[in-house]
Amino acid sequence: MNENRENTRYQSSAKVRIKETGEEDFLLKDLSVAGCRIECPIDQGIMPNKQFTLLIFPESGTEISSFAIDVESKWVRVGGSTCESGFLIIKPPKGKQFQSYVDYLAWQYSQGEK
Repeated sequence: MNENRENTRYQSSAKVRIKETGEEDFLLKDLSVAGCRIECPIDQGIMPNKQFTLLIFPESGTEISSFAIDVESKWVRVGGSTCESGFLIIKPPKGKQFQSYVDYLAWQYSQGEK
């Protein structure tokens, strides 16, 4: 989690699928009401200032169903055989699954389960 952000980002281990790439699931590293960060193999076509739809699959046991968020890539860092990408949420997600998941991650953090 990055304390210098306006909106706190909470660590996550949800799976993510990028709709536009059709690739397998990646890892959601953190999430806030304003943005997120994912980890994926190199060369997935993620470039800064490009828009994507991320399909989020929360961890089993959360009882929160999958949901989609529309994002814009802001940065990409390549290291070794993986890369991390930071995204800004550009449109409020539909339904209540997104907010339920952020609330779950905030509760988990408050319990010291980061």
